[in-house]
Amino acid sequence: MSIRRRDFLRIASAAGFFALTGPADAGKARPRVVIVGAGYGGAACARYLKLWEPRVEITLIEPNPRFVSCPMSNTVIAGLNKMEDITFPYDSLKAVVDHFVADTVVAIDPARRGVITAAGKRFAYDRLILAAGIELMFDQIRGYDAAARKTIKHAWKASPDQTGVLRRQLEAMPDGGVFAMAIPMTPYRCPPAPYERISLVANYLKKAKPRSKIILLDGNPDIASKKALFLAAWKKHYGYGTDNSLIDYRPGNLPVAIDAKAMKVSSEFDDVKADVINLVPPMRAAAITAMIGARTGDNGSWCPVDYRTFESTEVPNVHILGDSILSNLSKAAALANNSGKLCASALAEIFNGRQPDPAPVLTSTCYSASTDHTAFHVATVFRYNPADNSMEVQPGGGVSSEESEKEVEYMRGWARNIWADTLGLPMSYRFTNQF
Repeated sequence: MSIRRRDFLRIASAAGFFALTGPADAGKARPRVVIVGAGYGGAACARYLKLWEPRVEITLIEPNPRFVSCPMSNTVIAGLNKMEDITFPYDSLKAVVDHFVADTVVAIDPARRGVITAAGKRFAYDRLILAAGIELMFDQIRGYDAAARKTIKHAWKASPDQTGVLRRQLEAMPDGGVFAMAIPMTPYRCPPAPYERISLVANYLKKAKPRSKIILLDGNPDIASKKALFLAAWKKHYGYGTDNSLIDYRPGNLPVAIDAKAMKVSSEFDDVKADVINLVPPMRAAAITAMIGARTGDNGSWCPVDYRTFESTEVPNVHILGDSILSNLSKAAALANNSGKLCASALAEIFNGRQPDPAPVLTSTCYSASTDHTAFHVATVFRYNPADNSMEVQPGGGVSSEESEKEVEYMRGWARNIWADTLGLPMSYRFTNQF
């Protein structure tokens, strides 16, 4: 559902919305912050802003009843975890914010600083934070219409209807069948995730359906992340590079069409028929960012921001978090979580009449599993460079020299820590994920 700007203004005016709840002026005791999206960026920002500046009135708007983690969702597809292992309540977050609204924002007026939801609820803000993730561009793939999406899953936004269905499709696939995955060119959410998914699907098929085959149509000219580590793992565990390879990797094959009835996915060079197809379309910043004119970078795909505050360079008093931003930062959960904290810190300073940190630092750690018992990671440190408004890689990061069983323990601990940190889960919370 969507409401055009002129309709929003008409509805709001008729209701006397802006006249009664316009932007707070400088003398108000409680700055009002509206956060759209309770994912890794929005939830972390809400928690830490309330911690560092309790007087701020926070309204958090999120349509989903529970948090479902994209990180670790590949382990569900591979049968190493279940959906409930990566699904968490919002209870602790609801207890922190002033208003937790189970709804969807359908219109924003940045000039008058107001938002309206699908249910007709109206909220004014002094600062608006958009942490709505990514928009999947199904129209860029011929045939990927609503009917096709009933059976051809992307599983790039984790949910029972996506992640859970793809898992069941793999379980139903006959031994000797073909699993085909097709991915777009970067940038997209979590660069190493497609290759991790292929690794874990291969791990499952090797044990459960050993006569099967995997075909990966990659829109990129080569493996986009952790190339050496993935190739080493594929060669060691799945026969890559031999005539008996479980994985058929085809770079430079941008997916362009899907025929759901014929179970065929096509690139400019190949037509691949498969028993199960996992088709990931191109992505851009969440649609809500385009609603206010913040999605201007990279031919209108991503949102440029000031990295000291994550405020949009296009729309004042609006901050963009996580996967929607235009940046050399990976579109990853750890960076979304850290950008939420950085934004919270900056707003706490601004609301107290001080300048935010002029050279903030962000860190990111990303784990990828290669089998059901091995994993590896990359860690990166970024510092803001005011000379060109960029985040520059700093010394202190690193990448695994090879996969190891020990890193599976680290990966499990990393996941539990970021879930607890993002959502404010209590110390007594019992995690059930075994990977």
